[in-house]
Amino acid sequence: MQKPQQPPIQVEIGDKESEGIYSNMVMIIHSPSEFILDFARVMPGVNKAKVFARIVMTPQHAKMLYNALGDNLKKFEEKFGEIKVFEQPEKKVGFIGEVTKPDAKQA
Repeated sequence: MQKPQQPPIQVEIGDKESEGIYSNMVMIIHSPSEFILDFARVMPGVNKAKVFARIVMTPQHAKMLYNALGDNLKKFEEKFGEIKVFEQPEKKVGFIGEVTKPDAKQA
Protein backbone atom coordinates (compact mmCIF):
# COMPACT_ATOMS: atom_id res chain seq x y z
CA MET A 1 0.00 0.00 0.00
CA GLN A 2 1.38 3.40 -1.00
CA LYS A 3 1.62 6.24 1.48
CA PRO A 4 -0.36 9.29 0.42
CA GLN A 5 1.94 12.01 -0.87
CA GLN A 6 1.98 15.23 1.10
CA PRO A 7 1.69 18.44 -0.88
CA PRO A 8 4.95 20.43 -1.09
CA ILE A 9 5.50 22.96 1.68
CA GLN A 10 5.08 26.53 0.52
CA VAL A 11 7.77 28.73 2.05
CA GLU A 12 7.34 32.48 2.42
CA ILE A 13 10.25 34.88 2.87
CA GLY A 14 9.91 38.49 3.97
CA ASP A 15 11.63 41.38 2.22
CA LYS A 16 14.19 41.85 5.01
CA GLU A 17 15.04 38.14 5.17
CA SER A 18 15.36 37.85 1.40
CA GLU A 19 18.30 40.27 1.47
CA GLY A 20 20.29 37.73 3.49
CA ILE A 21 22.99 38.30 6.09
CA TYR A 22 26.68 37.95 5.30
CA SER A 23 28.62 35.83 7.80
CA ASN A 24 32.25 34.75 7.73
CA MET A 25 32.30 33.15 11.19
CA VAL A 26 30.06 30.74 13.03
CA MET A 27 30.25 29.65 16.65
CA ILE A 28 28.58 26.35 17.46
CA ILE A 29 27.63 25.18 20.92
CA HIS A 30 25.33 22.40 22.01
CA SER A 31 23.55 20.81 24.92
CA PRO A 32 21.88 17.39 25.00
CA SER A 33 18.70 18.92 23.57
CA GLU A 34 19.81 21.64 21.16
CA PHE A 35 22.44 23.06 18.84
CA ILE A 36 23.01 26.81 18.79
CA LEU A 37 24.67 28.40 15.74
CA ASP A 38 25.72 32.04 16.11
CA PHE A 39 26.51 33.58 12.72
CA ALA A 40 28.83 36.56 12.98
CA ARG A 41 30.96 38.85 10.88
CA VAL A 42 34.59 39.56 11.70
CA MET A 43 36.65 42.25 10.02
CA PRO A 44 40.40 41.92 9.36
CA GLY A 45 42.47 43.49 12.11
CA VAL A 46 39.49 43.92 14.45
CA ASN A 47 39.44 41.85 17.64
CA LYS A 48 35.65 41.91 17.93
CA ALA A 49 32.86 40.21 16.02
CA LYS A 50 29.12 40.89 16.04
CA VAL A 51 26.53 38.12 15.93
CA PHE A 52 23.91 38.90 13.28
CA ALA A 53 21.80 35.74 13.54
CA ARG A 54 21.31 32.93 16.04
CA ILE A 55 19.76 29.65 14.94
CA VAL A 56 18.61 27.14 17.57
CA MET A 57 17.71 23.62 16.45
CA THR A 58 17.32 20.08 17.73
CA PRO A 59 20.19 17.61 17.31
CA GLN A 60 18.07 15.78 14.71
CA HIS A 61 17.62 18.93 12.64
CA ALA A 62 21.33 19.75 13.02
CA LYS A 63 22.17 16.31 11.59
CA MET A 64 19.73 16.87 8.70
CA LEU A 65 21.36 20.26 8.03
CA TYR A 66 24.80 18.61 8.08
CA ASN A 67 23.67 16.00 5.53
CA ALA A 68 21.93 18.56 3.29
CA LEU A 69 24.94 20.90 3.35
CA GLY A 70 27.31 18.04 2.49
CA ASP A 71 25.07 16.95 -0.38
CA ASN A 72 24.86 20.48 -1.76
CA LEU A 73 28.63 21.05 -1.45
CA LYS A 74 29.19 17.83 -3.42
CA LYS A 75 26.77 18.95 -6.15
CA PHE A 76 28.37 22.43 -6.26
CA GLU A 77 31.87 20.98 -6.67
CA GLU A 78 30.71 18.57 -9.37
CA LYS A 79 29.36 21.53 -11.32
CA PHE A 80 31.92 24.27 -10.56
CA GLY A 81 35.04 22.44 -9.33
CA GLU A 82 36.65 21.94 -5.96
CA ILE A 83 36.24 24.67 -3.37
CA LYS A 84 39.67 25.70 -2.13
CA VAL A 85 39.95 26.33 1.60
CA PHE A 86 42.82 28.61 2.58
CA GLU A 87 44.98 27.68 5.53
CA GLN A 88 43.60 29.02 8.77
CA PRO A 89 45.69 30.20 11.69
CA GLU A 90 46.52 27.40 14.12
CA LYS A 91 43.92 28.69 16.57
CA LYS A 92 40.53 28.52 14.83
CA VAL A 93 38.54 30.42 17.43
CA GLY A 94 35.09 31.28 16.20
CA PHE A 95 34.97 29.17 13.09
CA ILE A 96 33.83 26.23 15.17
CA GLY A 97 33.39 27.23 18.78
CA GLU A 98 33.96 25.13 21.83
CA VAL A 99 31.42 22.40 22.40
CA THR A 100 29.89 23.37 25.73
CA LYS A 101 26.55 23.47 27.46
CA PRO A 102 25.10 26.96 26.95
CA ASP A 103 24.53 29.08 30.05
CA ALA A 104 21.44 31.21 30.60
CA LYS A 105 22.97 34.20 28.75
CA GLN A 106 23.55 32.16 25.56
CA ALA A 107 20.21 30.38 25.38
